[in-house]
Amino acid sequence: MKRMIPIVLMTLAVSTSMLAQRGRGTTPPPPPQLEPGASQADVDKALIAAPAPLRDQATVIKWKPDFTYDTLRKGTNTLVCYDRSGFPLQQPFAVQCTSLGNLPREVQNLKAEATGERAKSEAMLKAMEADGTRAKPEYGSVWYHYSGPDKDHTGAHHMTIAVPGATGASLGLPENGRGGGVFIMNAGTTTAHLMIPGQ
Repeated sequence: MKRMIPIVLMTLAVSTSMLAQRGRGTTPPPPPQLEPGASQADVDKALIAAPAPLRDQATVIKWKPDFTYDTLRKGTNTLVCYDRSGFPLQQPFAVQCTSLGNLPREVQNLKAEATGERAKSEAMLKAMEADGTRAKPEYGSVWYHYSGPDKDHTGAHHMTIAVPGATGASLGLPENGRGGGVFIMNAGTTTAHLMIPGQ
């Protein structure tokens, strides 16, 4: 039972957040207007990774080569979505959504991946972890990934839940997936996250 408590609480938190976005018996607000010069096609593509209840009010950004970004649409919830298609170490089609508070960490990810080599990228991120400069994701925030060779040939949505610093002992969960259930990957680091089978 102890092992199930964190999973149940996390699931309830995510579900409650999604339901709160809908409101009760009210017509949902229309999606926010695009920023001047933004493309609806760019916004629609980035939002493919967003869960339906959060999609209409999510913020959408577009990354620039210097790892800053332009806001294409300013949303009213805390979800932000963006296109990473064709970026170094990414699939030809790759879109992602997460919490706005995770953007500093995503900047670090993009800078490391810009090396174009997985080993160099991982070494850079590991060095940041070791020297304490790695930006922590928001605890309990969700990362939604959707990628593949093209839009029509993508794998299923992949979803992880950030639990920076968590360990198997602190959450009562295994630190590997051999049991077939939810487990913590990269336990004890800022990268610690819940892996959910089938997601």
